[in-house]
Amino acid sequence: MRRSVCYCEPGAVFAGEIGTWKFIYKPAVSLPKGARLKFDLLSKGRSIDWEIPCVKAKALNNTFFAQVGSSKPIIPKEVEAPDSFVPQYEFVLPSKVEAGKPITFVLGNQKPSKGKKPSGNTAQTYVQRRRPFLLYVDPAGKGHYGEPEVFSIDIRGNVLHTIRVLTPSFVTKNRRFDVTVRFEDEFGNLTSNAPDDLLVELTYENLRESLNWKLFVPETGFITLPNLYFNEEGVYTIRLHNMLTDEIFRSSPIKCFSESNKNLYWGLLHGESERIDSTENIENCLRLFRDDKALNFFGISSFESQEETPNDVWKLITQNVVDFNEEDRFITLLGFQWSGAPSAEGVRLILYSKDNKSILRKKDSKYNSLKKIYRTFSPKEVISIPCFTMGKGYDYNFKNFDPEFERVVEIYNSWGSSELTKKEGNLLPITTEGGNKGIKESAEGAIQKALNNNCRFGFVAGGLDDRGIYGPLYENNQVQYPPGLTAIIAEEQSREALFEALYRRSCYATTGERIIVGLFLAGHPMGSALDTETKPGLAINRHLSGFVAGTEPLIAVEIIRNGKVIETFSSEDYFLDIAYDDMEPLEKVTITPSDKKPPFVYYYLRVIQEDGHMAWSSPIWVDLHQEPAKSKKKKT
Repeated sequence: MRRSVCYCEPGAVFAGEIGTWKFIYKPAVSLPKGARLKFDLLSKGRSIDWEIPCVKAKALNNTFFAQVGSSKPIIPKEVEAPDSFVPQYEFVLPSKVEAGKPITFVLGNQKPSKGKKPSGNTAQTYVQRRRPFLLYVDPAGKGHYGEPEVFSIDIRGNVLHTIRVLTPSFVTKNRRFDVTVRFEDEFGNLTSNAPDDLLVELTYENLRESLNWKLFVPETGFITLPNLYFNEEGVYTIRLHNMLTDEIFRSSPIKCFSESNKNLYWGLLHGESERIDSTENIENCLRLFRDDKALNFFGISSFESQEETPNDVWKLITQNVVDFNEEDRFITLLGFQWSGAPSAEGVRLILYSKDNKSILRKKDSKYNSLKKIYRTFSPKEVISIPCFTMGKGYDYNFKNFDPEFERVVEIYNSWGSSELTKKEGNLLPITTEGGNKGIKESAEGAIQKALNNNCRFGFVAGGLDDRGIYGPLYENNQVQYPPGLTAIIAEEQSREALFEALYRRSCYATTGERIIVGLFLAGHPMGSALDTETKPGLAINRHLSGFVAGTEPLIAVEIIRNGKVIETFSSEDYFLDIAYDDMEPLEKVTITPSDKKPPFVYYYLRVIQEDGHMAWSSPIWVDLHQEPAKSKKKKT
C-alpha cells in the first residue's frame, strides 16, 4: 500500500534560528479541487515557542503559504484550535493535485531575504529531537479530518554563548568532589557549536600552576571533571577562561570547611518550568530540573482541583515521583497546592513525606478545611507551607497558625516577596505595572508581622507558577521577578533527611541565585529556638556569627532583629564573614506575646547583591524565662 511522504527542508535547525522552513507533502492518493489541508504548528505562542506567522495576503516576511508547482501561493485561513491560544491554518486546494506530486508549505519569507540581518520565521528556542508538526487532510473538503500526517525537524543547540559550571556548595577540605561543565547557547541549551580551536582554561583560588586544566568543547556539550579538592578551608569559585574570546565564566561560590557533616542542597518545592508543563508532562519536567537545571530536589505543586489535576494525571505524577527519586542524585517530593478561605487559610503547598499518597480534593467534605486536613495526618507526615501570604484575596493572616504543620513559609516567589510591605522597604513587592487588574499586596499577610506575633517558621522560596490562582497574572500586568530557589542544609541527599531538615527549619530562600548563607547564635544554626533557662548568658549577650558568599558583590548583609535592621555589613568582594554581639539587655529588646508565653527575640539575615538578587536566612529565636515573683508573707 502506497504511503504519503512528509519531509522538511532543512531537516535540522538551530534553536532560535531565523529563516524560511519548507514542509513538503506528497499525498499517496490524488486530492481533488476543494480538498482541505489543516496545518498545526503545535506552538503555544510563548516567546520560547515556534513563532506564529502572519497570514495576510500581502505579507512578505514571516508569512505562511502553500504552493503546488509554480502556481500562485495558497493563503490559509486561521481556524480556532481546541484548548489552544494559537490557531491552526487551513488551506483549500484551488485545483486537483495528483498522487505523488508535492505540496510545499512555506513558513518564512515569500522571497529570499536581502541584507545581512536574517529575516523570516523564528524557530523555538529549546532543543528537541524530531519536533513534530501536524497536517490534517480532508479530501472531500467538508471538514472531516482523519489522523494527521507528521513532519519533524531536529532542533539543535545554537552557537556557544555561555559556559556554566555546576559544583556542590559545601565541600570538606581534602575531600574529592566532581564538577560538571556545560557549554550552552544563549537560550541555555547544551551545544557543541563552537570554533574548532576553542580552548578553555580552568582555574580556582590557590590552584597550583602544575594542575591547570585545559578543556575542549565535547560533542555532547558537557563534561564531568572528577576528583577535584581544596587544600584549605575558605570560599572558592571555579573560573573558566575562554581563551579565544577572553571571556571569564564563574561557578556559584563553594564553601570549604575543615570538617563538616552537613551538605547544602538546592531545589524547588513550589513552581514549574516556563518551558514544560509540570502536570501532564511531568516526566519531561523532572528531567529538565534534574539534568538541565541541576537541582538536587524538586517538589510537585499542582493545584488540587479536578480540572487541573484529574485522577489519571495524579496517578501518573505519583508514579514519576517514585521513579525519579534517587538518593545522592535527585530527590522528588510529592505535594499539591490547596487554596482556602482568604486571610484565614490562604494558599499553601501540602508536602508529603512518603510516596503514593492521594490528592486531597477541597470538594471532599473531609478535606474542605485546614483543620480537617491537620486532624487526618501527624506532623511528620505532611508539611503545610503557606505561599503568597501577602497576595490580596489569597492572603494568610497567620491567626490560625499551626506550629506543628506550618514549619516553613514561602517568603518569595516569582510574583514577589511577602516579607514586608513596599512602604516598609520591600524591594520586591507584590504589585502591578498599572491599572486595577492584578493582585495587590495585603499587609495582613506580612511575614515580619507574623514573626512579631510569635509565629515560628523557616523560610523557603517558590519559583515561577502560572497555574490555578496565578494563571490570570500574565494578562494583568502583574510584576514578575526571577524564579526563586530553596536551600536545604541536611546530612545527606535523601527524602527523609530533606524532610527532616525542613521540619527543623534548616533551610533558607533566595531569588534564584545560589547564594551561600550561614547564621548562628551562640553556635546554634538557623531555625533554632533557644532560651535563657538553659543558656542564662543569652540574657546579657547574644553572639551572632555567620557567612555569606554571593554570585556578585554584596552591597548589604543585614541582621534583622524583631523586624528592624540592627547591623549592616557590605563587601566589594563576593563573600564575607560576619560577627556581632547584641549586648542590649534581653528584657529591653524582647517582644511580649499575647498568648502568655515567654518574651522573645528573633534574628535573621537579609542579603542584597549588587545585581539585585536577595537571600533570607531562616530565623533564630531566644526566649526570656523570668523567675516568678515570690509572694510576700503578711506579718501576723
